[in-house]
Amino acid sequence: MTLCVSQISSEAAEPVGRLRGAFTLVELLVVIAVVGLLTALLLPALSKAKLKTQGIQCLNNHRQLTLAWRMYIDDNQDRLPYASEDPSRPETMAAAWITGMLDFNPNNRANWDPSLTIHRSPLWPYCGNQLAIWKCPADQSFVVVQGVPRPRVRSMSMNVYLGGWGGTDGNWGPPISNYKIYLKMSQLHDPGPAKVFVFLDMREDSIDMGNFATRMAGWPDRPELYGFYDLPGYYHHQACGFSFADGHSEIRRWRDARTMPPLVKGGLIYDSFASPHNPDVGWLQDRSTRPVRSPTH
Repeated sequence: MTLCVSQISSEAAEPVGRLRGAFTLVELLVVIAVVGLLTALLLPALSKAKLKTQGIQCLNNHRQLTLAWRMYIDDNQDRLPYASEDPSRPETMAAAWITGMLDFNPNNRANWDPSLTIHRSPLWPYCGNQLAIWKCPADQSFVVVQGVPRPRVRSMSMNVYLGGWGGTDGNWGPPISNYKIYLKMSQLHDPGPAKVFVFLDMREDSIDMGNFATRMAGWPDRPELYGFYDLPGYYHHQACGFSFADGHSEIRRWRDARTMPPLVKGGLIYDSFASPHNPDVGWLQDRSTRPVRSPTH
């Protein structure tokens, strides 16, 4: 009789034990709330870590591409590659660091086919077949080709005062013609290689030809004349990657909101405008070039 009672007691106890192991609705809501709170606390830290990782990778890309630039110069009697070709002189294309015009037209293969642009660059033989160093890792821009999104080939552009348009000011006239177009590495003694940027990240809606043209009007002491011809990138939390002629790279955080107007996704922004007293313009001017003679305003 005792055996039967034990069996019955054990069998009767099983459902009760299972019920005690289940979560109540209140307990589930508490768990969900805790998970949500932890997620909210962790996401900013993860996002910050991702931005930092991308920034480090971007700086490394800049250093590698600038090293390729320096090796090209060493192999070509101190001559700098052009920041852009002169479209009116086809012979300048072979000495331009990159050719081709970027936009968002899927029929323009220069947007997404590196064989038409990067592989033909005079710097390519020095790049170790590394396409990735031509882009900021935070640049996710693409062109849709026959329904397939294709990443654009580059986000880096060259300081236009390093080689200019086929070795000239591109017939822009003042103020660009009042400033030095450097053609040889040795000419960079003024202001010095550490003070002249070579490459920078450009935003996807401003990049087109291979150059970035700093608007020099107002340098050095007329900030009311400041403005832009092109807009720099701000992929790194309102900051931009730069590399310099001495080989170092850095991230520059922008201080003025006018340097970072809202992005035009899938199109080109109006990027030539006045921006008086913008400290970011002054920073770019100081690291772009110097006047041919005395500054002309």
